[in-house]
Amino acid sequence: MSENFENLVKLPSDPVAKLLSQTNVLLKTPLKAPPSAPAAVVLQELYEQEALVDLLRLLGVLLPARERVWWACLAARDYIGPRSDKDPASLTTSEAWVRDPSEGNRDAARVSLDHAYVDDDTVNCALSVLYAPGTLGPGDLNQYPAPAGASEAAAFAMNMVALGQLSDKFEEHGRVLVARALDIARGGNGQGSVKAAPDAGNEKEG
Repeated sequence: MSENFENLVKLPSDPVAKLLSQTNVLLKTPLKAPPSAPAAVVLQELYEQEALVDLLRLLGVLLPARERVWWACLAARDYIGPRSDKDPASLTTSEAWVRDPSEGNRDAARVSLDHAYVDDDTVNCALSVLYAPGTLGPGDLNQYPAPAGASEAAAFAMNMVALGQLSDKFEEHGRVLVARALDIARGGNGQGSVKAAPDAGNEKEG
């Protein structure tokens, strides 16, 4: 097995087939791995088949909530650029939630959705935050379950948007998105120049 898929300590140990079922996700790539196969085995097979889209789709399912949102935020930064006072609120509130996953920050991400421009694709980050705990939202909405796989799908969508925005280097950037998720899955911050990333409930300094 390639070392690229070793030591993914942040990923769940449950069989991938079970996780896909729980999040209502169907991979389009036929797999030879058995239903009991863990994440590393399935990721390796998808990698060998050069199934980039399914790799990204599966990584969105496998990453824990905060790590998943952080991965989406980094994808948005790929085309939005470094932080500035013109950043979309959906992106900045999502980054704030990663650093402090409080209900207040979750609610700020929810509010950003109401004021986002129609063409603001960073709403995918805020949607991933909104549904990350598995409910419809903060406050009274916490008593209602979120749609299965909603947070995961939004994070995947954000990465696909970034891939489309940088389509002139599609394959190269696709590798970046996968490598970034794997670094996060190993406990890294996903990007050497990024200073904050989720790590066991604490902000990591890189």
